[in-house]
Amino acid sequence: MALIPYLTVHDAADAIAFYAAAFGAEESGERYTGADGTIGHAELRIGRDVFFLSDESRQHGAYAPAALGHSTSALVLTVDDVDATYDAAISCGATVDRKPTDQPWGERLGWLVDPFGHRWALTSG
Repeated sequence: MALIPYLTVHDAADAIAFYAAAFGAEESGERYTGADGTIGHAELRIGRDVFFLSDESRQHGAYAPAALGHSTSALVLTVDDVDATYDAAISCGATVDRKPTDQPWGERLGWLVDPFGHRWALTSG
């Protein structure tokens, strides 16, 4: 059994480039591009974790955060160096939510919002 997040964005091609630059994501499966150039499905991998991504498709009930005015969920990414990964994501266009800080339970944790409206927690786990 596996749980795989499926992100919906405006401009999936740019999102794939952002996730590659900011988090080291790699496309690991098929990419389905429609005749109009929109990406109906792409599979990406960060480390051993997989997530799917597509352009917004309102006729199929797939809305990007911008269409809703906010994100309805968050992704938690465990990394070796929270500060370096956080800084890389910010330099690639993410916005600061909460800067990395040491938490009372022993983790280092920072929150950001990617350029496509999705919230990410970066943690040392």
